[in-house]
Amino acid sequence: MKRPLRGLRGRLLIAFVLVTAVATLTTGALTFREARVAVLQQSQDTIIKRLRAHVDGLAPGIAYPPTQSDLERVALEVAAAEPAQNWRVLATYRGLRATSRPQDTFAELSADMRSAVGSRRAAVFQRVRTDGRSSLVVGLPVTFGEPAERPASGVAVFLTVPQTGEQGYVDALVTAIGRAVVPALGLAVLLALLAARGVLRPVRELRRATRNIAEGHLDTRLAVNGSDELADLSHTFNETAAALEESVAELRRMEARARRFVADVSHELRTPLAAMSAVTDVLDEDAARLDPDTAMAVRLISGETVKLARLVNDLMEISRFDAGAAGLQLDDLDLAESLRRTLAARGWQDTVDTRLPGPGELRGRVDPRRLDVAVANLVGNALRHGACPVQLRLYEREMPDSTADGTVWAVIEVTDSGPGIPADVLPHVFDRFYKSDTARTRSEGSGLGLSIAAENVRLHGGTVRAANRAEGGGVESGGAESGGAVFTIEIPLGQEEKEEEVREI
Repeated sequence: MKRPLRGLRGRLLIAFVLVTAVATLTTGALTFREARVAVLQQSQDTIIKRLRAHVDGLAPGIAYPPTQSDLERVALEVAAAEPAQNWRVLATYRGLRATSRPQDTFAELSADMRSAVGSRRAAVFQRVRTDGRSSLVVGLPVTFGEPAERPASGVAVFLTVPQTGEQGYVDALVTAIGRAVVPALGLAVLLALLAARGVLRPVRELRRATRNIAEGHLDTRLAVNGSDELADLSHTFNETAAALEESVAELRRMEARARRFVADVSHELRTPLAAMSAVTDVLDEDAARLDPDTAMAVRLISGETVKLARLVNDLMEISRFDAGAAGLQLDDLDLAESLRRTLAARGWQDTVDTRLPGPGELRGRVDPRRLDVAVANLVGNALRHGACPVQLRLYEREMPDSTADGTVWAVIEVTDSGPGIPADVLPHVFDRFYKSDTARTRSEGSGLGLSIAAENVRLHGGTVRAANRAEGGGVESGGAESGGAVFTIEIPLGQEEKEEEVREI
């Protein structure tokens, strides 16, 4: 099963969502940073400006050096100047310190900030966070006299202001950005689906068209819309399909002409071959009364005429298979009796050992003529190219992959005791006109017998295969296993036949 996220649609969706998420989060982060800085900067500047104004207003009234009471007055008046802001004020001069609130430790003030205020004339600020709350700490040195003559007095005023409002603004901004991300991602998914649909539609059409081409519909074409890369791909596909259709059509025409030529030649040869066979039969009868050289020539001509007649008949049969004109004339047969008739018709009943079921034990619907041809070709091949004893065996088998539907198969085995078939020849034994130098020297065969046998078996929905027996052990020279060759035919007899047998029992 194909995983959804491994397809093109899934990849496009993930890419769109990732790009949108990165863009949204980046934009939100930058917006948050700028907005936060702006909010805090504005609040900070306002507070520092007000603190400076209050301190500058109180500075002329501060005695120098200030006393503890002076520092307390400064701290209280600065804090009272902004009652709504909840200011906490600390005034210091060397070892003296006073706060606007009794017992206020002013824990937010760090040693570094004290040092910075003591060494500068400008305001110093720091944002601190304690117990989950954010505060702004401002330190301002107090100067006396005119601006150009303001020396450092050593008096410093520190202010702590809670930034609850500003933090609320920042939290609201974070919430707004978070809420904006979800619709943005939803919009990204929608756009990704629309984009994937636009991209995948021609891809699906291309896949469907390719499947149609593979199924043999070579006239399949794609509609070319637009001028993008997918349109170029569709146009290229159409050109390729057209070229393929033309090539296949030409090959089919050539194949049809070749089949027609073979059929016509074979048909035209049958009449003169029939006449030649009749003449050679007469000559064979008179060969004994002819001189030896003439008799040898007559027998040679007679034998070659028989081979030529058999070749013409085989070519006619092959042309029927190629043209799809070969059909089955099924009949309900006793398979064992049919095989016995095949051997008897060719005078092999005393040459071939048989292991066949009893009369009526194995029946099936087969084409008698085609089964006769297939078995005769295999037995004849074993007699010509193998060695005696040759054995013909028939039995039934229920195939493992057919047990569910109850299909019974008839198995026919033809074995010989020859040297076997070389390993490099085995894949080609059913090829047309194939002859091995070691296993198939020139003989009366046409090179089409095994091919015709295989075609007849396939018409029945069966299979035929060649192998070597392992009896005797070892592998002889030439790559063939000792023990001889074995040809196996498997033909399905069908479920109906099995049910009939069960009812009869």
